[in-house]
Amino acid sequence: MCYQYLNRLSISIILFCCLSISTSAAAAEEKNPLQPMDLSSPRATLKSFLDAGDAGFQQMAKILQGTHNRAELKKQSELGRKAKTALDLSEIPPAVVFDVGRDGMFYLYDVLSRIELPAAADIPDKTAYAEIGNYSKTSDQSVTWTIPHSEITLTRMTEGPRKDQFLFSTSTVLRAKEFYEKTRSLPYKRDVPVKNYIEMRPYLSVNGWLISAQTIEAFPDWMKFAIYQQAVWKWLVLAILIFIMLLVIRLVHKRSRRSKNKYLRHLLTPFVLLILPIVFNMAAHQLTLTGVVAETISLIDEVLYYFVLAWIAWTGSMSIAELVIASPKIPDQGLDASLLRLTARIIGIILVISIIFYVSSNLGVPLYGLFTGLGVGGIAIAMGAKSTIENFIGSLNLFADKPVSVGDFCRYGEDAGPNFKRAGHIESIGIRSTRIRGIDNSLTTIPNADFSMMHIVNYDVRSKILLLTVLGLRYETTEDQMRYVIAMLRDMLLGHPRVIDEKPRVRFIGFGDFSLNVEIRVNINTADRNEFRAINEDIYLRVMKIVKDAGTGFAFPSSTVYLSRDDGLDEEHQQAAEAKVRDWCSAQELPFPDFTFEYRKKNRNTLEYPPEGSPESSE
Repeated sequence: MCYQYLNRLSISIILFCCLSISTSAAAAEEKNPLQPMDLSSPRATLKSFLDAGDAGFQQMAKILQGTHNRAELKKQSELGRKAKTALDLSEIPPAVVFDVGRDGMFYLYDVLSRIELPAAADIPDKTAYAEIGNYSKTSDQSVTWTIPHSEITLTRMTEGPRKDQFLFSTSTVLRAKEFYEKTRSLPYKRDVPVKNYIEMRPYLSVNGWLISAQTIEAFPDWMKFAIYQQAVWKWLVLAILIFIMLLVIRLVHKRSRRSKNKYLRHLLTPFVLLILPIVFNMAAHQLTLTGVVAETISLIDEVLYYFVLAWIAWTGSMSIAELVIASPKIPDQGLDASLLRLTARIIGIILVISIIFYVSSNLGVPLYGLFTGLGVGGIAIAMGAKSTIENFIGSLNLFADKPVSVGDFCRYGEDAGPNFKRAGHIESIGIRSTRIRGIDNSLTTIPNADFSMMHIVNYDVRSKILLLTVLGLRYETTEDQMRYVIAMLRDMLLGHPRVIDEKPRVRFIGFGDFSLNVEIRVNINTADRNEFRAINEDIYLRVMKIVKDAGTGFAFPSSTVYLSRDDGLDEEHQQAAEAKVRDWCSAQELPFPDFTFEYRKKNRNTLEYPPEGSPESSE
């Protein structure tokens, strides 16, 4: 019976629309579409709101009559937005401001059309500003006016872009449904284009251009039955939309998991999830959901959208960092890669926190009070994470100085042992520590705070490698044999293609305990240690041949016992030496403790060097 009554009511609405009531407001709207509503006084606001409501419901009547296209729906939406400008929605969470404002507008319009309003002369206008009269001042010095015998209040804005405008207060908008429930049984005091529209809202879809009012009227009665202020057909469509959305998400997620492209695998699902709430919201808008259901869906849609946006911000920043690290110039385990990942994480965290704060403000849950707690907690965290901070600073020092890179062979710190063991290849340089694979294949992990303060010798940054060795020849080696060995070694090194010294350094450097020592010191044209060892080997083999060709040999630690008859000292040379010393004494020329100045001057540079026979000698 209820729905039969609603069907008859719809027919009467269509006939009623032909009477063209309140044509003056519609004509003014057509003539001046950009004219803002006059909200300068309670009288002006009340009249403007009712006129805008009449124009909007006149347009609604056309839609219910059958004029069902996008242009008419757009015009009706614009009229509705204009009427909502008379409402103070500044304290409503942005996520639900549309639904709350729309419902509040419909409820207030219906209530104001049913209750007895005071005569226009009794409602304050602009001239009443000087006299408080029917105004009342609240503690914050704002001016309000309440419709007599009601709790519907208009408040003058005291700041912001809408300063000095009179708007229906936020509390009035939030209690609009309560006022409607108390007045819905009253007859209309004004002529309205559409009567009892709120009772039709649960099963109509005036916002949707896909489903006309005539199509909805043709639905069976059970589909128009309201559950939580929404018709059954709306619940069915809503369930289908949710099912399709979940099915698409599942299919996309399975497809992304099978993808070989890791970036597609990580980003495809969130990108689809970012689009789906928008599509779902557009589809749900066609249903014209109302009340708590509309607000809940708007909240869920808002939270889901920004959750996915935060997901993309986090995953996307990391994916971009990994894409940059994939460059051949950036080692995957290097410090540059670690810093890129850290930067990506920091950017992702900043974006996620920004989104959380934005969403919280949209939902009316400000989080700015948490900053105070974060300040106190931050100090405690900083003290507890002291070593982490020190290691991070050490990482920045390593990044700035770049003493080593991943793969370099280096020596680090001090080692008191005979065999230097603090050497190895750099395996990874992280934000907190550096890992080194030692020459004995052991893995050493050093905190960056300590590693950055060590003495580090990087062998892999050399453009050339020094070959330094000492040959120990036998003491039986004669003077000319020594000259031969030295000359042939220089000749061999000068001709070697991997020795870059123009004058290879081969010198007789002294007398050892059991050997005559010859030092070889040359630079090899390579930076690769393995290649250096091969060149080393080749040079040493050539050295062995030269020593052998000289008729001498390498000394080795030994003690030689000579068994022979002692012939004593050479008396002739002994007497000559003693006579020379006596001559120095008698002439007062004994060179002890030092030579005289005249003697040094006389004998300075008297020996021939280079020796006679060499290319550089004077003869």
